[in-house]
Amino acid sequence: MNEQQLRQLSIDAGELLKARGASVTCAESCTGGWIAKALTDIAGSSAYFDRGFVTYSNEAKHDLLGVAETTLNAHGAVSEEVVREMAVGALHAAQADFALSVSGIAGPDGGTEFKPVGTVWFGFATKAGQISAEKHVFNGNRDEIRLQATIFALQTLVDKFLKK
Repeated sequence: MNEQQLRQLSIDAGELLKARGASVTCAESCTGGWIAKALTDIAGSSAYFDRGFVTYSNEAKHDLLGVAETTLNAHGAVSEEVVREMAVGALHAAQADFALSVSGIAGPDGGTEFKPVGTVWFGFATKAGQISAEKHVFNGNRDEIRLQATIFALQTLVDKFLKK
């Protein structure tokens, strides 16, 4: 998928959110705000997007989203537990209907045997109380991994939460 397809995906997400009268927020680490940018590139996005959070450091995850230091210390930033707490924290902080979170290793360094470069965890939370997380391992260079993660997060939001 390329950036033009990402734009169409952002349009689709916005239309579905507007149709529901719903809002979305995001808490991003390895994508560095790319999801928020994609959503807000669309004219009229203020109808469904108020704020997002770029929480690159563990300190930011804790301070802005309320991710517990014990969770970060026990599981690491790139983990199911952390992205779940990130999504819930963003949902509450933004008073949104839907939240998505991303934390991963975009590379080229930082990977390990158990968390190789390209490992990305995604968290989702809804005002209705649904919380879920998924892990994917993407291939490519840093930009390719970040683009794939951005697309996956938005595609999952559309397919699993907004089209219901």
